Amino acid sequence: MTRRNLIAGTAAAAGVAVLFNLQGRAGATTAPPGPFKVSYTPAQWRARLSPAAYYVLREEGTERAGTSPLLNEHRVGTFVCAGCALPLFSSTTKFDSGTGWPSFWAPLPKAIGTTTDRSFGMERTAVWCTRCGGHQGHVFDDGPKPTGLRYCINGVALNFVPKA
Repeated sequence: MTRRNLIAGTAAAAGVAVLFNLQGRAGATTAPPGPFKVSYTPAQWRARLSPAAYYVLREEGTERAGTSPLLNEHRVGTFVCAGCALPLFSSTTKFDSGTGWPSFWAPLPKAIGTTTDRSFGMERTAVWCTRCGGHQGHVFDDGPKPTGLRYCINGVALNFVPKA
């Protein structure tokens, strides 16, 4: 290997890392501000959450589209954070976006925070729980009225609490 090839290879790898944001967490490049009211060590979170919920909530992963049982949840109630049970969305704001993830046109007041996510060579707005900082999904501006927003949320990051 020549010095020129080594330098060119290093520069190419650095460019790919920047383009796809391979450093740090899998999702948001600007982590949610902390500390949070509910906070655990990674080991404690792993003990409390399923592997899929840990991947989404703590590592900013994404569940496979169409796999959440909450896609077909149409009862009246509240969708809460799977990490800390903070109420995040009312069932009255849920709609079928056709994307394969539970979608809502508005969160409950002060329930959701946002950060900029520049992973995978694009810019999106990541959403997270204000109580525990758990990654929920992303918000897009292609939703229905009255907000025009689509909160595209990982079902594994939520639990549903039906109205009594």
